[in-house]
Amino acid sequence: MITQHTKKAKLATQFIFLVCGLGISSWAPMVPYVKERLNINEAELGLLLLFLGLGAIIMMPITGLLAKRYGNRIIILCATAIIALCLPLLLIIPTAPMMALAIFIFGAGIGTIDVAMNSHGIIVQNEYGRPIMSSLHGLFSLGGLFGSLGLGFLIKMGLQPQIAAITISILLCVIVLTQYKHLFNAAQEHNFQLPKEDDKQATTSNKKLLFNGAVLFLGLLCFASFLSEGAMLDWSAVFLKDLKNISPEFAGAGYATFSIAMATMRLLGDRLVEKLDGKVIVIGGSLLAALGLAVMVYSSAMVFVLLGFLLLGIGSANIVPIFFSDAGKLKSIPTSVSIPALSTMGYAGQLMGPAILGFIAHQLNLESAFLFAASLMLMIAILYARRK
Repeated sequence: MITQHTKKAKLATQFIFLVCGLGISSWAPMVPYVKERLNINEAELGLLLLFLGLGAIIMMPITGLLAKRYGNRIIILCATAIIALCLPLLLIIPTAPMMALAIFIFGAGIGTIDVAMNSHGIIVQNEYGRPIMSSLHGLFSLGGLFGSLGLGFLIKMGLQPQIAAITISILLCVIVLTQYKHLFNAAQEHNFQLPKEDDKQATTSNKKLLFNGAVLFLGLLCFASFLSEGAMLDWSAVFLKDLKNISPEFAGAGYATFSIAMATMRLLGDRLVEKLDGKVIVIGGSLLAALGLAVMVYSSAMVFVLLGFLLLGIGSANIVPIFFSDAGKLKSIPTSVSIPALSTMGYAGQLMGPAILGFIAHQLNLESAFLFAASLMLMIAILYARRK
């Protein structure tokens, strides 16, 4: 029987996913302000942005160790504080070296909360007894939509960018502080873990578990999925403007279509997983995503190009949540190892995706780069179909 506390823990975890989406997406509208204030070119800006990913990737495996000792709740609180403090600072720091440090710390906060919230979500799901990971990631996607639009809206309403950033930071803190007591503490997390956590032999090291074949397999699939998804953020507008001759003011329509489709499907995903089974969702979703990319490449009419973005969003929406659920069910592998591993490999794919597609586009063309992403989605379908 699902207790009232578990229901509140699920709702609180949804809010934490919303916070993470809001936090990271609120940074996107700040980038032009940072570039202008520091008077840097695109190459220098690109180098600065790498520090965000570097901070996240370094902290992800460390977070797993900290969560095992202190619990995810306190880590979520600390990570939110770091994100909230950094957001306004990113708009006032005067030099590039100081900005690099601030972005690194901001990225570390994002990476930390990402691992902690997914680990907590797996524990709540185990206690809840039903799939909930898709809806959790759906709240992250909604946070991403609201965050990217919210800061710009506040500035449009007349607020100074720094005040708008402070407003977002206060909102993040208020959400986490009001939900903190409903999150499981360290003792409760230990009690709600699957038996595998207690049955592990003390001599088995986390390093050996990290290189477990099942962990690496799911990590590879996460890498491929995140690579294809992440590339949409950086290349979809260029694709529409340069190859489909869409006017610049409508170049964001592709990513908006993709994001809305993904958010909607993730909110519906838990019921779909219960009815259709996770394996069907991953295989069917991967094939649908590959089809969407192909439609985008080979269509000339705008309506069909946007249909391709729609199919990609629908197909890829619930793939990663299912991978995280699978990681939480691995025998003899604690979530403190499997979740950081998947988060790290997935985030690496998201960071490397735009660069890999850019290299392919430079050597061949952007259509070939998108078809490469489609081939990765096909690879996910084939490999996951063969998974026992």
